[in-house]
Amino acid sequence: MSTGIKDKVAIIGMGCTKFGERWDAGAEDLMVEAFEEAIADAGIEKNQIQAAWLSDCFEEIHIGKSALPLSLTLRLPNIPATRVENFCASGTEAFRGAVYAVASGACDIALALGVEKLKDIGYGGLPNSGSNSGSLNWLWMPNMTAPGAFAQLATAYAAKYKYSIDDLKRVLAHVSVKSHANGALNPKAHLRTPITEDQAISSPMVAHPLGLYDCCGVSDGAAAAIVTTPEIAKKLGKKDLVTVKALQLALSNGEEVQFNEWDSTYFVSTTKASVVAYKEAGIKDPRKELSMMELHDCFSITELITYEDLGISPRGGAPKDVLDGFYDLKGGGVPAQVDGGLKCFGHPIGASGLRMLYEMYLQLHGRADQRQLKDPKLGLTHNLGGFPFMNVVSIAIVGKEGV
Repeated sequence: MSTGIKDKVAIIGMGCTKFGERWDAGAEDLMVEAFEEAIADAGIEKNQIQAAWLSDCFEEIHIGKSALPLSLTLRLPNIPATRVENFCASGTEAFRGAVYAVASGACDIALALGVEKLKDIGYGGLPNSGSNSGSLNWLWMPNMTAPGAFAQLATAYAAKYKYSIDDLKRVLAHVSVKSHANGALNPKAHLRTPITEDQAISSPMVAHPLGLYDCCGVSDGAAAAIVTTPEIAKKLGKKDLVTVKALQLALSNGEEVQFNEWDSTYFVSTTKASVVAYKEAGIKDPRKELSMMELHDCFSITELITYEDLGISPRGGAPKDVLDGFYDLKGGGVPAQVDGGLKCFGHPIGASGLRMLYEMYLQLHGRADQRQLKDPKLGLTHNLGGFPFMNVVSIAIVGKEGV
């Protein structure tokens, strides 16, 4: 019988580049930048790493299909290295590979590194996703855009829970204002300018009712984690360990898009994955037990709905929690996007899941500077890749050992 991952693996080192328009750096430079911070933090030698995982989403740009760029760039000691990709969950997928390898006893120390270059590909947005996802886009939804798809969540949510669009836009503006305020405190964030709710509400429309400030940034960046067993970590002199409490992955099976039961106001995969993750971590009441979250806020409406899918807010009740400040950095019950989130830290796809874990790791070690929360014990990260009706969701829960 499976026993889960709880407390079987410890994170001993993490690194993250500054995210943004990194015209100064190629993917290899970003990998080195994140890795050097991670291995210095871990306090180990490179030859102690026994296996590695590399994540990026658009392999056609800079990286290629194998993990050779990781091994060559870092001069890894001829160890196994594997490239993984799972849409926006790619970074957490790399982390999952490293964690499972250590937990299984296949290796003692493993590396997960995610990287993405999106700004110097010929234009400022994401490349044509049809080239990456094949029939998923070209045959199923050739005219679909990400803002358009997620905007439909907002109108469906407003209709189901009887919010006017203007009232919902005020709620979404608070979501974005909160993330911009947090990002302004983060020297590694892409967007560091605070905004007002009036600015968010009156910003140029992207896909009704989502405006400019409802959409996350497109960035370059890399992040890395080094993991081992708690026993080895302690032999290395590590104290106050941050351990993995749960790692779960859930993918759509087609029911959302092929049947009429799904009403576009929630994510099936998030709901499924969270239930299993809480059980694995031994969490009974996430609203009371979680200290902080990093959610996949590709759009402000995604963050709002995820509050409910994770069982933090009741169905239809997330707007009240948002306006009450429950997810704010200062005084919030479960602060969300404490580093600025995708919205402001940025979204280099292959690195995002590891970037989220980086913030949880800093917070749990008391190293988050102006963003530091008081005595956090458990943190949750959530990635959602794909579209509302067809997606992959990953959830990781990390925390202080013994919690």
